[in-house]
Amino acid sequence: MNNRSYFFSFLASLQPIIAAIDSAGGVPYLVGGCVRDLVLKRELKDFDIEVHELALDQLQEVLERFGHVRLVGKKFGVLRIDGFDADWSLPRRDSKGRKPIVEIDPTMTLKDACRRRDITMNAMALDVRAVLTLPQQADDFQEQLLALIIDLYGGLEDIQNKRMRAVDIDLFIEDPLRFFRVMQFIGRFEMEPDAELNQICRTMELRDTVLDVALARERIYEEFKKLLLKSDKPSLGFEWLQSIGRLQEVLPELAALCGVQQRPDYHPEGDVFVHTMQALNFAAQYSTYQEGIWGDAAREKYTVLLAIICHDLGKAVTTAPDLTAHGHAESGVPVAKNLLKRIANDHEIMSMVCDLVQYHLHPFSFLREGAGARSYRRLALKLRHPLTMRQLGLVALFDAQGRCGNGFDPRKEAQEHFEQFMQQAEKASVAHGPEEPALLGRHLQGLVPPGPKMGALLKKAYQIQIEEGIKDVEVLKQRVLE
Repeated sequence: MNNRSYFFSFLASLQPIIAAIDSAGGVPYLVGGCVRDLVLKRELKDFDIEVHELALDQLQEVLERFGHVRLVGKKFGVLRIDGFDADWSLPRRDSKGRKPIVEIDPTMTLKDACRRRDITMNAMALDVRAVLTLPQQADDFQEQLLALIIDLYGGLEDIQNKRMRAVDIDLFIEDPLRFFRVMQFIGRFEMEPDAELNQICRTMELRDTVLDVALARERIYEEFKKLLLKSDKPSLGFEWLQSIGRLQEVLPELAALCGVQQRPDYHPEGDVFVHTMQALNFAAQYSTYQEGIWGDAAREKYTVLLAIICHDLGKAVTTAPDLTAHGHAESGVPVAKNLLKRIANDHEIMSMVCDLVQYHLHPFSFLREGAGARSYRRLALKLRHPLTMRQLGLVALFDAQGRCGNGFDPRKEAQEHFEQFMQQAEKASVAHGPEEPALLGRHLQGLVPPGPKMGALLKKAYQIQIEEGIKDVEVLKQRVLE
């Protein structure tokens, strides 16, 4: 279903609710990101409907006619109806700080309500009642839609000019999270902050100045995750941090890579930071992440992109005068742990990223050295579940691709090497995880009593299986019993 069909299908499901709000004297507006994404013709996910001229209890009474209503943010005037993927809110004013005092004001003007938005492209609105009158199949649908947008702060022009501006400077700096929202918007929408917004972001406090506490990391994690998963060029967000002089403050481990030179015959693209950003963009643009045992393709993508950010962090401490960086993979693991604490909070993923950092050189070095099946079996065993050789191979692929400079384009060659690595992993029967042990406890029943001795024999049998490629149960049994 295309964006237009989905949009009208969703609004059609809300039409009785909209009519009831209208009859009660309320005015429903689509606001925020959904309006922006309609203009940009991007995938629609979040629908925020702000209802004016009704008090909270009045809005709740109307919504309850259509299903069970949950107060997902009563303090902020936000309600949801079970079965409808939309947030229903009321116009409000927030005081400064991490725990703001919220004043809900149903009579607030739309201009004042939009004024509290961060960026002009997020400060547009659509009267839902007017949108429902649009002919869905009209050739000039987009033009008619744009004509209905209530744009009080110049968001449409800013989108056209690929420019980001703060709606209200004083309100912007009250919430330091907006700094990180700018960062991820730069990567997602490939827009540039204007000079005024850049200057604000150079100097604004990145902490709650009212309570004098650090910005909650949980809020920051989500902005980095959006940057990585929703951008074709997430590098733009990190490069912006560097350009305004705040990369060292936000991500000192990544900032340490700036200016660390590499051998030009291996890395014609430049220093390690440039290489990391190139590799990150290739990883973000890869189109065939898989679900499988991960359960979600986005989870595989997120893990691989985090590993790419971290894969060469060790070069900051291991690069020698001759520009070699022996041991940088292993040295990068503790550095990666520190960086990951700043941008992620999924401990399983963070642990797996460290494995990917430690072993990211192995896939293509195996190919160069003509490694045998035993090496592949050993490597698969080192990766903690649910990591597989595929994720490790992908990190090696993007690492190799991130070397574009002086007319050198390594993409085709790197893709071929990735495919060869996966073919060898398949031959070794470890492409999807380490080999399952051939000899099991039931095979030793009646021969060895259960307990530590049996466990030691099974461990020995598995070691023989990995090292020598023996899977015959009788042979393994004979070897360990001897």
